[in-house]
Amino acid sequence: MKVVLFCLNNYAFAILNPIKEVLVEKNHDFIWFVAPKIRNNFPYNSEPNTSSIKDIKAYKSDVIFAPGNEVPYFLRGLKTQIFHGLAGEKKGHFRIRQYFDLYLTQGPYFTNRFNELKEEHKDFDVIETGWPKLDMYFKNLDELAVEKEKLKTEHNAKTIILYAPTFSPKLTSAPHLLEEIKKLSDEKNHLILLKFHPLMAEEWVEKYKQLANNTNNIIYQNEKDITKFLIMADLIISDTSSVVYEFLLLDKPAITFNSISGNIVWKDLKTYQNLSEEVLDTLKNDTRADLRKSIIQDYHPYNDGKSALRMVEAVETYLKTHKVPEKRKISTFRKLKTHYKLLSKKTY
Repeated sequence: MKVVLFCLNNYAFAILNPIKEVLVEKNHDFIWFVAPKIRNNFPYNSEPNTSSIKDIKAYKSDVIFAPGNEVPYFLRGLKTQIFHGLAGEKKGHFRIRQYFDLYLTQGPYFTNRFNELKEEHKDFDVIETGWPKLDMYFKNLDELAVEKEKLKTEHNAKTIILYAPTFSPKLTSAPHLLEEIKKLSDEKNHLILLKFHPLMAEEWVEKYKQLANNTNNIIYQNEKDITKFLIMADLIISDTSSVVYEFLLLDKPAITFNSISGNIVWKDLKTYQNLSEEVLDTLKNDTRADLRKSIIQDYHPYNDGKSALRMVEAVETYLKTHKVPEKRKISTFRKLKTHYKLLSKKTY
């Protein structure tokens, strides 16, 4: 089986790498497609990769795994959507853009909705597998526990707090919490990790970097993958970001600001004030533990670290009864959009 790992944004690397590891174990052939705009951040240059759509077209793949919203319709291969987050309430999460033959879903909440859409559109299939990025949650935990304790000792901290806002201008809390994060850092028993989305406005990235540079117990994290910070943190502060759901799957408390989620089972605050007091109260009184378990069952009930394996096995089985698509039938609008972006160095 020949597989393309299709990356348009940095977040794709951590999502697709567990699949790559399974492909290697199963002796499948693969190649990374890395959009030019993220070429400098690609961490696996020793592996087969290209930034040329012409190369991918010539490769004649059997499967294309894509965590983003788009994939060129004219490429050969089973175009497989594997998603880039767990925030189903975000605009566009359940939008059918016509690019995909197969949706591999994270849990019942997503599976049920996409099965409803399947009945409406009748041109794709849905299989529940779990989400590969979360496989790491259940592997190498001892090693990360050692790193966590080392960080706490170095900073004389009792707790690690992760601030991970979304980048969306309408949803992000970053412009409103700069002073509140600074006040929170006055509580010297906290170590605060800052991890921003790669698309966050540069203005706020720089302001928070400056805050970290001037504050001993704040660290701005430049690593592309947020996963290990989610594992190490005792509490997360965010807004309307899918990382909140990822964090809840570890059965730990969260605080958000003005979240638009329709299923909030954590502390959501409507004003950008008193963050230090809210953090202290949440750490002392975790009253939402039972509610978190409902999210785990609906959003991602898999804790075996084998979601990537299920994804690869799902497409293997699917291709036994379906022909490999040479291209995807889509609307003229989608075709024009694809070709417009193909000519844009910003995207491809």
